[in-house]
Amino acid sequence: MILKASQRAGGKQLAVHLLRMDENDHVEVHELRGFVADDLNGAFHEAYAVSRGTKCRQFLFSLSLNPPETENVPVEAFEAAIDTIEERLGLTGQPRAIVFHEKEGRRHAHCVWSRIDAQTMRAVHLPHFKRKLHDLSRQLYLEHGWRMPAGLADSRNRDPLNFTRQEWQQARRAKVDPKAQKALLQECWSVSDSRAAFANALAAKGYYLAQGDRRGFVAVDYKGEVYSLSRWLSIKPKEIAARLGDPQDLPTVERTRADLASRMTAKLRAHIAAADAEFAERKMAMDAKRLQLVQRQRVVRQDLKAVQETRTILESRQRANRLRKGLLGLWDWVTGRSKKIREQNAQEAALAGKRDRAEKQALIEQQLAERRRLQHEIRQARRIHTVETGRLNREIGTYLTMGTSLPEPTMEPSPLRRTRRRQPSAPGPE
Repeated sequence: MILKASQRAGGKQLAVHLLRMDENDHVEVHELRGFVADDLNGAFHEAYAVSRGTKCRQFLFSLSLNPPETENVPVEAFEAAIDTIEERLGLTGQPRAIVFHEKEGRRHAHCVWSRIDAQTMRAVHLPHFKRKLHDLSRQLYLEHGWRMPAGLADSRNRDPLNFTRQEWQQARRAKVDPKAQKALLQECWSVSDSRAAFANALAAKGYYLAQGDRRGFVAVDYKGEVYSLSRWLSIKPKEIAARLGDPQDLPTVERTRADLASRMTAKLRAHIAAADAEFAERKMAMDAKRLQLVQRQRVVRQDLKAVQETRTILESRQRANRLRKGLLGLWDWVTGRSKKIREQNAQEAALAGKRDRAEKQALIEQQLAERRRLQHEIRQARRIHTVETGRLNREIGTYLTMGTSLPEPTMEPSPLRRTRRRQPSAPGPE
């Protein structure tokens, strides 16, 4: 599992984030331990109230556990990993909350501990927790026999196209693929050895070199979106300055945006609007398909939960009725019969709980497989959009740089809108 963690405050914001149903297909609060409150927001507010008796500001420790995307990991494996992490970091016995998320056909978990020890009113110190989690992550991959990412096995082999949360959020606003965006900018950087070469490489892709607000270099696309080069290239500003020189003689972001806006003709704006409308139509169709699937899955899970709760109540009553009352109950206690019945009831209750968890896990795995098939279609649509966006950027870059005319939009339907043509029926007998 990939383990990412941070010490933080803001319990209310964290609870809202963990319970968001618009960003996740399914959300389940699996465990609340050591809290009086029975809901996530109340539990984190309780942790905040306890922290007010100390000087600690980052009173929560938030951890995400991400197994390989195609692996079906049971709840027990997540719980065992969390218990191991808890012991290794010195958080044993601290109040904690476990939340499961499912999105895009994969399942992962979040665990949040309160760092405040209520007995001593001191925060649990977490020295070198990132290094410890890195070692534990490798250990979990080896224990489960999963294929370990190259960057986890050796940090020197990390994927240069991995993106941060900030980069993902910016790409989401700009409606582009963050990995493709990073690859594009890194390609422009790798094929250039000077400022002029880099600026030309960017312009050929529809991006323009400009001076950032903090004296750094940025790239601006035709929509006016600004990309910090040091962030998207994963290169230190000093290395960028060594190749590109002083950014002071470059146009500012505002000037670049104004220049691009002045060259945007009505035909060019219509061309961009048509491309955006095409993508919006595809996205709407895929979103509707995803929402329909998720809603159906939620209903099935609620039905299973209701069936299991009803069955649990019925079985509990049946086990309780085995214990006789009155004088007969006293006789059973004297002879030891009631003790045997209680032991039998406890064993049956444990087996029933195991059965219910197995049923739930089987349903989750079935629905994850169904969701992965849909996600494959969504990724194909995204790849098509990435290719078309790159083509549009190049066309606009050529037009704005050279003043050439734009090609007419193709009238071929997209792969998502193609329908199978009817084959002519075979002629019948005369």
